[in-house]
Amino acid sequence: MSSLLETKIAARQHALREQGLLRQRKVLSVDRPLNTNASTSSPRFVFEGRAYVNFSSNDYLGLSRVPELADALHLGAQTYGVGSGASPLVTGYSDAHLALERELCDLTGHEAALLFCSGFSANTALMKTLFDQHDIVVADKLVHASIIDGLQDSGAQLKRFLHNSLESAERLLARNQTSALITESVFSMDGDCAPIAELSALCRQHHAWLVVDDAHGFAVLDGYHNAEAAKLIDVQVVTFGKALGCQGAAVLGSQALIDFLVSNARAYIYSTALSPANAALALAATQYSTAHPELQQKLLENIALFKQLCREANVPLLGSDTAIQPLIIGDARQTLQVAEELRAAGIWVGAIRPPTVPVGSARLRITLTAAHAAEDIAACVAQLAQVLSRVVVPLVTERQAADNHR
Repeated sequence: MSSLLETKIAARQHALREQGLLRQRKVLSVDRPLNTNASTSSPRFVFEGRAYVNFSSNDYLGLSRVPELADALHLGAQTYGVGSGASPLVTGYSDAHLALERELCDLTGHEAALLFCSGFSANTALMKTLFDQHDIVVADKLVHASIIDGLQDSGAQLKRFLHNSLESAERLLARNQTSALITESVFSMDGDCAPIAELSALCRQHHAWLVVDDAHGFAVLDGYHNAEAAKLIDVQVVTFGKALGCQGAAVLGSQALIDFLVSNARAYIYSTALSPANAALALAATQYSTAHPELQQKLLENIALFKQLCREANVPLLGSDTAIQPLIIGDARQTLQVAEELRAAGIWVGAIRPPTVPVGSARLRITLTAAHAAEDIAACVAQLAQVLSRVVVPLVTERQAADNHR
């Protein structure tokens, strides 16, 4: 006889499968050793014996497979060992961590930094440590799940403004004694950018902090991603697993904030620290990206090429100018079918479905990198156009679809 938990698990999995929302892992393999010349080849991996061009990665600058950074990780492991061995407040905080924190502060202008093992843990720790039931927090409708989870755990009152709407944000700030406004720099499912300077001005006017999840913008975007960032942003969360191609994250802000988190953030106090080898790698990746601005330029060129070819082929994109290029299909099952047809042609794109995105706005999430070759971008667009010629794509923007299901 099945237990209550077994029954619950089976029913939930069955319901997800019927809705086309069941999530399953796929075991991927590398298609070539790291020491081979990859400069003329797009990122690829092998799945079930077949190679695919990868248009699903957040490795925007292609740094995850740079030999110099593999050497940096090896050197870090040779110097510090492969793990930190303890939480940061015991013996897990080393000069490798301090060097990375100082580099991040030099780049952004913030006074201090605190390292975490992932962006999710950084966001949740920040939210539920900084805020409590006495706070009112205003956030963009589309902020990341880690922010929502952290705010729910904090007990703070959350009010959400219409996506990227300054008018909506200002109304909420004016009506409430708000502690902070939270947004992302680049939104992970839409690829559009927040109006950071304008939001910062609103926060200054209403005496609220501006908190920015900079996971998909750090080391990629121009503008406030420099030593002037701290003049606009009170708290900046950066991750190393996107453009830097490695692992970990950091919360950047005032010295008072970081000291407060060190004393109170349970996820920091009671977790084994990011390994010193990974901290050394993240430092090397940060320095490498700064020393090679041609990578950002190549990424911009690839984005422009992809968008131009999509326009010529009548492939309907959302209008993003970043590496994240969404294509709304609408129905979850149909989105999976389109992704499978692309895979049959050797092209791997992400099929994003609810609850990650609103019901009715399931999409292909196509991501570009500096490592993509022009001919593979052209092949991707050609296959997209061919597959979409057999699919009815809704003539509705993601934003309209989201509004219909709020």
